[in-house]
Amino acid sequence: MTKILLVEDDIQLAERTQEWLRHEHYTVDLAHDGADGLQLFEHNEYDLTILDWQLPSMTGIDVCKRIRATRPDALVMFLTGKSEIDDKELGFDIGADDYLTKPFHLKELSARVRALLRRIDTVQAPILRCHDLELESESFKAAKGGKQLNLLPKEFVLLEYFMKHPNQVFNSKALLKALWPADSEAGEDTVRTHIKNLRRKITGPNEECSIVNVFGVGYKLEV
Repeated sequence: MTKILLVEDDIQLAERTQEWLRHEHYTVDLAHDGADGLQLFEHNEYDLTILDWQLPSMTGIDVCKRIRATRPDALVMFLTGKSEIDDKELGFDIGADDYLTKPFHLKELSARVRALLRRIDTVQAPILRCHDLELESESFKAAKGGKQLNLLPKEFVLLEYFMKHPNQVFNSKALLKALWPADSEAGEDTVRTHIKNLRRKITGPNEECSIVNVFGVGYKLEV
């Protein structure tokens, strides 16, 4: 599941936008302050950061510059009332990938988010396949050997993450940072429990599970 950082000091707008994006099946962390947003960015993994321009303690421009300095490949969108062409030019010049002005329609925000995320989608096919596993991200369906799997939401996003990164090893801490909200009370034991249950559900009788435990390192989907 895609993880988004939203930094917006208008609390009502921020919460409405966060709720909308979560309804669109994104994991969304929220900060109302530029410095707090930057701290979240530095301690978590986000596919996209959505920034207001005028923020307390640290402007969106400064946050964007810091993001660009540490992660040049990170996706950044400005969501701001600064609508002058000079403001837009500055936003793009310091590294924004997109710029949406207020007031805005939430459906347009969704369309722009989808367009940006297509740049980093490692698997373009609408259906992910590995061994006899199939997963449809948009419809939240997963199957093994053509038979529907009954997965919990976090089991689904774990399977999706592994299928998008085959043969890559991830430990529990990395999975927690990538797939759980920053304010989640879940710990590494929670991640391990979900993986244990997921492995059980995707493994048939008398067969080895395709998600393997690399002893002392982490887990990977072996292809």
